[in-house]
Amino acid sequence: MTAGRRYVLGLVLVTAAAAGLIALLARGAEWWVALGVAVVVQGPFGWLVVESVGKPRFLAVWTAGMLVRLALVGVTAVVVVPLLHLRPAAVLSPLVLLLMVFVLLEGLVLMGRQIR
Repeated sequence: MTAGRRYVLGLVLVTAAAAGLIALLARGAEWWVALGVAVVVQGPFGWLVVESVGKPRFLAVWTAGMLVRLALVGVTAVVVVPLLHLRPAAVLSPLVLLLMVFVLLEGLVLMGRQIR
């Protein structure tokens, strides 16, 4: 199985686990918004990072991905939260947590690549 496929599988599993926890803990709409925003942005960028390892463009892809994640938090705070009338801390905290978990997933996938 390629690193990209392992990443997609991990992304699906982490997303399902997060959705299950959100439903189990009866969290509000803010957590669902954070999960949706994180998956929509992180999915493609995480896959690009994993697929670009060992190629000359890796650093550019990694840097762009980190900048997009940072911008995502800012745009969510300035646009999404007021537009949907949500509580900022209730959206931004789980969003940052989920982005961190997805970045850790990238590392785990790549560690598995190095072990093989």
